[in-house]
Amino acid sequence: MDSNSKLPNENNDSKIGVVLISHGSSLPASQNTFEEIKKEFQNQTNYHVEIGYMKVSKPSIPEAVNLLSSYGVEKIIAIPVFLAKGIHTNIDIPIMLGLNPKETDPRSPNGTYPENHYLNQVKPANFANIILLDPFGPDELILEIIESKINAALSKIAIDKSKVGIILVSHGSRLNYNKEFITDLFNLYSKNNDYNSTFAFMELTHPSISESINDLTSKIVIEHLIVVPVFIATGVHTTRDIPTILKLIDIDKENNHTHDNDHTNSHSLKHSHSHDHTHSNEKIDFNGEITYLDPIGADPILIELIKRRVNNVL
Repeated sequence: MDSNSKLPNENNDSKIGVVLISHGSSLPASQNTFEEIKKEFQNQTNYHVEIGYMKVSKPSIPEAVNLLSSYGVEKIIAIPVFLAKGIHTNIDIPIMLGLNPKETDPRSPNGTYPENHYLNQVKPANFANIILLDPFGPDELILEIIESKINAALSKIAIDKSKVGIILVSHGSRLNYNKEFITDLFNLYSKNNDYNSTFAFMELTHPSISESINDLTSKIVIEHLIVVPVFIATGVHTTRDIPTILKLIDIDKENNHTHDNDHTNSHSLKHSHSHDHTHSNEKIDFNGEITYLDPIGADPILIELIKRRVNNVL
């Protein structure tokens, strides 16, 4: 793979814009990851590139479209830098781009939202030629990144690998897309590896992290767990929620409930539906060591995947 090769110049690249769509986060580390993704993608292509954040961060998705329009582009490729389909990719992002949602919104089947809902806080983009791509899904390049991280962690563990357990952790969703994604990704991983492994969801879907760990450790002696957050960028979920479930941090002691309460309330209001963030109540019956890996980040293989997806529609 030549990650430094540029896309073929069959189109007038100066007339093509690319929006890298992110969920958005209050943590600077997440924004830094996307800035690095943008920089590397832009260095390897000739396109105008902007990041569009769905919420919290700036520029918003419509603002990113407006920026690209001001550069004189005639076509915009909008690529959600998301791993799985869901409400955000099928409903929220199309609406913000001025497109029709891909399915009926289970939160509001009639398409109307409370005044304070985040979809009412932005004016949809107004650009005639936008191509919205799907999220990455269980792509083999995503698996390649994850396998590389796992293998690097395994190389540092001295014990018999038969006593190591590997858990792929996804966000979870009320829709089935996220479960389909992590199930397919896990099946691909299992075909290539014979380690003791399983998958889990941070919230909303079963098996939960505690359920998966308890099930795995009840069947076989596990002395060391490698936990893989299958997320693109560092964020509250990867730095607080999952580590809290794993008992790697005590959120109550770290911030006297302030961050916990703020995040719970913010999440509930912005999504207009409640999420269960009582992560510290989950009980895990495991006393061994845990290696907790970083998210995917601005990996060169991810940049290559984005290039391929864009190239496929041009």
